[in-house]
Amino acid sequence: MKVKVIPVLEDNYMYLVIEEHTREAVAVDVAVPKRLLEIVGREGVSLTTVLTTHHHWDHAWGNMELARLLPGLVVLGADERICALTRRLVHGEELRFGAIHVRCLLTPGHTSGHMSYFLWEDECLDPPAVFSGDALSVAGCGSRLETTAQQMYHSLVETLGTLPPETKVFCGHEHTLGNLEFAQKVEPCNNQVKAKLSWAKKRDEDDVPMVPSTLGEELLYNPFLRVAEEPVRKFTGKVAPAEVLEVLCRERASFERAAEPLQPQAQALLALQWGLLSMPQPK
Repeated sequence: MKVKVIPVLEDNYMYLVIEEHTREAVAVDVAVPKRLLEIVGREGVSLTTVLTTHHHWDHAWGNMELARLLPGLVVLGADERICALTRRLVHGEELRFGAIHVRCLLTPGHTSGHMSYFLWEDECLDPPAVFSGDALSVAGCGSRLETTAQQMYHSLVETLGTLPPETKVFCGHEHTLGNLEFAQKVEPCNNQVKAKLSWAKKRDEDDVPMVPSTLGEELLYNPFLRVAEEPVRKFTGKVAPAEVLEVLCRERASFERAAEPLQPQAQALLALQWGLLSMPQPK
């Protein structure tokens, strides 16, 4: 299983997952189809399926154009709001692409229909991978927009947080530096946070992707997975895990400076820059 990391838009990641024996490929979160197809052509693979984590434009905008260009393309996700969706997935459903297994994990929090995808390969020593969209990111998580804090806690800690620690985490956005700066505010004495932040600053200077991390690493420095740890509880003034998480989300929103959601005018400019406005628009 080969994973191509494809940075697009302001800070998004698309992914192309390649089954190296059959040369079949699966895309995750298609925002810019033209860029994806360039990689598909370069790799010489057959793109058959799109896995969409959630319906937001910067994760699903390209589905419609891609489906037009590739008749028979299968577009999968858990939310009927995903454009060009051909079949709705359910929690726990398993898919197969050659030797690659996919387990669909419903992870509401950022949106009510958010699905993460856990992938592993038969008889392979390589670690598994999870494509977590905006549910879980390096040292952080997406904003809670449509569900309760309890649901988000279940998604992060009980669903994603219990995957094998060697699992590679491929998230939907490059927010690592800001996430770690917030994590340092939450746990100023956490040496794992300090080390990861130093690493991230160097990667940022070199302008290279900071994905993937591993789940085991996330459990050491991601405050949103550490809601039962005493320093995190002390920072929030809460004890119940869902309440700790709710305060963390609120404090993180106040802390963020440059990660404000794009306004419609800025979205349109960004779409224009990436050649998206000439595509059929999602309804």
